[in-house]
Amino acid sequence: MNAAATGPEAVPGQVPGKVGVLGGGRMGAGIAHAFVLAGAEVVVVERDEQAAAGARERVEGSLAKSLERGTIEGTLDYLTGRLAVSTDYADFASCDLVVEAVPEDFELKSSALKAVEEQLAPTAWLATNTSSLSVTKLAATLQRPARFCGLHFFNPVPASLLVEVVLAEETSEELATAARAWVQALGKTAVVVHDAPGFASSRLGVAIALEAMRMVEEGVASAEDIDAAMVLGYKHPVGPLKTTDIVGLDVRLGIAEYLASTLGERFAPPQILRDKVARGELGRKTGKGFFDWQQ
Repeated sequence: MNAAATGPEAVPGQVPGKVGVLGGGRMGAGIAHAFVLAGAEVVVVERDEQAAAGARERVEGSLAKSLERGTIEGTLDYLTGRLAVSTDYADFASCDLVVEAVPEDFELKSSALKAVEEQLAPTAWLATNTSSLSVTKLAATLQRPARFCGLHFFNPVPASLLVEVVLAEETSEELATAARAWVQALGKTAVVVHDAPGFASSRLGVAIALEAMRMVEEGVASAEDIDAAMVLGYKHPVGPLKTTDIVGLDVRLGIAEYLASTLGERFAPPQILRDKVARGELGRKTGKGFFDWQQ
């Protein structure tokens, strides 16, 4: 990793003062939620006014649920006072850190990251939330690759205790140290990995999920029983097929195709996954995947 110009220092127990999030879907909203709770001012930027309104609703709804459960302190007005939602990339100009959380497509992420970087101060940090794409290849498209890393959050972000800090070839030591401090300040645990296809979590998680799909396809057992085996026998909090439904079958298909292209046929997507995606059975977001979410 290379050295980089000095930027906003990582203070133990603190997140950057102002954090941007590009994309306010389920994942982006969760990331915004986490940084708001940790004390940052947060701006979420979306593609249009309708998407921006949806992003605000997701973040505010998530914060309200946390307050209702008593897992956080404060008032909703106080917390949402640190949240802004926009459609203008220029609103990232005053951010110390921006986390990109757009769909898992290399060209989309690359173009979005370059557009964000154009708005940032030279000392600001930039991160991608990709779950499988090469952080090093994304960094190669940027002007300041030393100030860029992966921050792979997990759904649902407010409840998840893990963040993968993914170090690209040119990620600076300063950023690697800062990222670990930010994750700790969010109340989560950082797992630091060097850039490789699927990192650690996606590579292992997808491998288990694909084998579970093959077992359904071959009639070995039902989705319910396969998941129960992993939950009760291996203490997984959620089974691999229900997790696939939560992540989205289309997302899992894209990751599997990428891993198959880089790591080999052992990650080739089963036909059952391709068929479900073709039928629009994408999991919880469409009401049906390996499980029925409409009941």
